[in-house]
Order: sequence, then structure tokens, then C-alpha cells
Amino acid sequence: MCADVDRRAEDEKYMRMALDEADAAAAEGEVPIGAVVVCDGKVVARAHNRREGDADPSAHAEFLAMTEASRVLGRWRLTGCTVYVTLEPCLMCAGLMVNARVDRCAYGAADPKGGALGTLYDVSCDPRLNHAFEVAPGVLADEAAERLRSFFRARRRR
Repeated sequence: MCADVDRRAEDEKYMRMALDEADAAAAEGEVPIGAVVVCDGKVVARAHNRREGDADPSAHAEFLAMTEASRVLGRWRLTGCTVYVTLEPCLMCAGLMVNARVDRCAYGAADPKGGALGTLYDVSCDPRLNHAFEVAPGVLADEAAERLRSFFRARRRR
């Protein structure tokens, strides 16, 4: 029980950092999604959505954070790492998690339109793939979902 409580507190700590990144994305006019990569208890990368600013369809928060983590660590394998992201990863980003060999992904809000870690697909434990990883869904989900709702509500008013 204590380990579960400790894990949840740790997940919330890092998810709050990801939420800060989501706020930075919103301030830039990007969809408010943020991500943090933690390896062996240390934050090695933080990022937020940059698709509009970079004119790059792959510039999702978790994709950018994993790319930066690989650069910082000097390796493409992200074993020993947890990716924290405010929205359930899409198929592209979940696929990158498989390819990068992450240990774990904790996400905030579920994505009913594109979630690939349990909502529409579950890439994390597909036996046909060469890697499986742990998923912790719903970490600070209400806070993450509210950022998205507020962002899109404001966009519709324009």
C-alpha cells in the first residue's frame, strides 16, 4: 500500500510539471499538451506541443520530450524512463514508446478520438510487438482535461 501511495505522489509531482508544459503550449496558441521524461528519478526532458509553431505534424509533446531525452542521455533506448504526458498518447507517440523501449507511461486525460494506450488501441501490451510497457492512466486527469476544454472553448468563441 505505501509503495502505491508513494508512486501516486511521484506521478502527480511529475504530471504537474507536464501540466506546466501544457500551459506553455496554450500560451503559444498550441493545443495544451505537455510531457516530461524522467529517468532513474531525474527529469531529463520537458516539452509541449509545437505542431503549429514548427509546422510539423510529429511535434507532439511526448515525441519532442522523448527525442530530447535521447539526446541528453546519448542513447535511443529509453529504458529506465517514464514518460509523463497530459493526454493519452496517439498511435504515433505510443509507437515511439515501443521503439524507444520506455519502461512506463503515465498520462492524464484519456483521448477518446485517438488514444493508443487503452482507449482506442493498446499498443503498450500488444503481443505482436517487440516491447511492452506499463501504463498509468488518469493521473490528474481532471486538471488535464480541463485545460483542453478551456482551450477549445476559447477557440470556438473566436
